[in-house]
Amino acid sequence: MRFWVNRLSLLLALLLTVTARAEDLSTAAIRSAVAYSAAQHEQGLIIIQHGKTRLRQFAAGHSPTEPLRIYSGNKAFWCLAALVAEEKGLLKLDDRVADTITEWRDEKAKSSITIRQLLNFTSGMAPQDGLHEDGLTNRDAQAIRAALDATPGSQFIYGPASLQVFHALLKRKLAAKDETPTHFLERRVLRPLGLGPQRYVADKAGNPLLAAGFMLSADQWLSMGQLMLRGGKPVVSSTAFQQCLQGTAANPAFGLGLWNNHLASRSEGREVDIQKLLMLKWPKQSWRNACLCKSAPADLIASIGSHGNRLYAVPSMDLLVLRQGARSSFTDADFLRRLFGKE
Repeated sequence: MRFWVNRLSLLLALLLTVTARAEDLSTAAIRSAVAYSAAQHEQGLIIIQHGKTRLRQFAAGHSPTEPLRIYSGNKAFWCLAALVAEEKGLLKLDDRVADTITEWRDEKAKSSITIRQLLNFTSGMAPQDGLHEDGLTNRDAQAIRAALDATPGSQFIYGPASLQVFHALLKRKLAAKDETPTHFLERRVLRPLGLGPQRYVADKAGNPLLAAGFMLSADQWLSMGQLMLRGGKPVVSSTAFQQCLQGTAANPAFGLGLWNNHLASRSEGREVDIQKLLMLKWPKQSWRNACLCKSAPADLIASIGSHGNRLYAVPSMDLLVLRQGARSSFTDADFLRRLFGKE
């Protein structure tokens, strides 16, 4: 009897080993992805699976310790701050913004906007790309005055205005505690990730730019990737983190600061070139049934920055991929299709 039990255990172990190997990236697929990435002005590329480094390469003149811009990779950090604030009882994401930004109470359209809609870019607010500029007097005040381009909840409009209003809201929430949003971010999000103060691109009133600005080394940005694999830990609970992955009717591929690939496995899923779409004026963008890559796992999560800067996590494969780039025509679908051996 013991013989058969031992043999069954051995067969089960072999089966699990084969399954695990089937989930591993193949060397050929990695080479294909590397070739594509290198042709798109790559500055650095790191691939880590099961805690082991499969690839770590940097272009001449670059290193894993060199801080580089992560562009919209910023957004995920501030959305985590919002989740922490909710867990600490400072706010609820489905609260109306006008309850705190009282200037909106008498504006019929704006009075219905929720904090969640600010963070998932469905507030209807005009993008206000000028908020990215240096030397502004008061970004928060400018964003609060921004017009609405659409009915709240109806459209995905990606731009700095919504996040800047969130900063103003959090600033008012924290005033009674004699703390600033930046200090709250550092204490509750950055320190648990092993990170220090960042490049905030503050205006003349001291308000940081939430939509961009951070400069992180490859190794530093990977700390966010580890959080993505761990379901929000050590910053927030896995339940709270799931909100980052919940898309909207306006854009199913974007949650709170992070992009998802949920519709990749469904027939209606439609690959989109995110950077190309975001370069268009928002009325010309179509996010219907959007996904990053039909050939990639549906549980893939991405932090996406301009110029091909990417941080991907695939929990089902215990996989992290970080790419640093500059001025390229890099597309997620082309890279991921190669990485997962589909081209």
